Amino acid sequence: MSTDTPGSQSSLHRANLERVLRAVRMAGSLTQAEIARGTGLSAATVSNIVRELKESGTVVVADTSSGGRRARSVSLSGDAGIVVGVDFGHTHLRVAVGNLAHRVLAEESEPLDVDVSAQQGFDRAERMVERLLGQAGFPADKVIGVGLGVPGPIDQETGALGSTAILPGWTGVTPGQELAGRLGMPVHVDNDANLGALGELVWGAGRGLGDLAYIKVASGVGSGLVINGQIYRGPGGTAGEIGHITLDEAGPVCRCGNRGCLETFVGSRYLLNLLNANHPGELTLGRVVQLAQQGDLGCRRVIADAGRQIGMGVATLCNLLNPRRVILGGDLAEAGELVLSPIRDSVARYAIPSAARQLSVVPGTLGGRAEVLGALALVMSEMSETGVL
Repeated sequence: MSTDTPGSQSSLHRANLERVLRAVRMAGSLTQAEIARGTGLSAATVSNIVRELKESGTVVVADTSSGGRRARSVSLSGDAGIVVGVDFGHTHLRVAVGNLAHRVLAEESEPLDVDVSAQQGFDRAERMVERLLGQAGFPADKVIGVGLGVPGPIDQETGALGSTAILPGWTGVTPGQELAGRLGMPVHVDNDANLGALGELVWGAGRGLGDLAYIKVASGVGSGLVINGQIYRGPGGTAGEIGHITLDEAGPVCRCGNRGCLETFVGSRYLLNLLNANHPGELTLGRVVQLAQQGDLGCRRVIADAGRQIGMGVATLCNLLNPRRVILGGDLAEAGELVLSPIRDSVARYAIPSAARQLSVVPGTLGGRAEVLGALALVMSEMSETGVL
């Protein structure tokens, strides 16, 4: 009988190795006790596996403390592999290079004209990836994979960008295929809100939580859902489109073709239109937040009203999915309590009391980096252990 048949000691040991590696890879670093809790393996089994992985050079072990007691922290070796994140936004392109120990080795952001063609956008992404790999001192063959974020839903079957995407002229493009062809590397692609959720889950305000929603308010409104520690995309890839909840059937026409969607009341174009008459010059959502924090009453009112509307969407999410935390990202999150307090008021008013009681609404801690760090985490979550072992 082969020693590697399912159920044999050898295959069980291999499965345990992979469980430990995956837990460490997704957390960045864990103590041996945390690995045992997270994987359900005994302390002795974890200790043996960590010793074996350390001897093979796959992990590094360092002394640390946990709860005031001495502990040993386990993380993947810095040369176990490199991951790349690429985030296309409405107005920017951001690229990061990191290792499997959750260290960002090089990162850059540059403005991107929203009207730029897909081809020009990919040209720039390709050049930035090559430049940052050079900066980090790694050849292309060290890259395990690339995570790519785009501002719109991705069709799960075809990999094409959906028609409600915010970048004009990109509809129907298959971004993953395009970038993979240029770089000669495997590319994993997802929308910006899902990557923001993954970024905050792995690196930011959602660490240690299994259930959360990330809501990004910028040019549009998107939401990424994490259920049982995994991004939930739905069969068509459009789960979490909270921006298209109908608030007013007679409201403004939305880019999705419906009327009165949440996005038509809180997206940047709508909010800026409300303020343009009293604020001549080039207003941006970031500038509105700045003015509100300096005491501008009109800007404070617009942000508070937007918060109440977002809160109605959050309440609906609460009643359906009962997440433990909602994390606000995008430009509007920089307003802090000016927007969070009205969101919480609406949740208290419209959500089922038990769901509202369990929910915390907080700002993201990663700011504009959430999506690109989520792109790095996407590669880590999609890769198999085979390449690391």
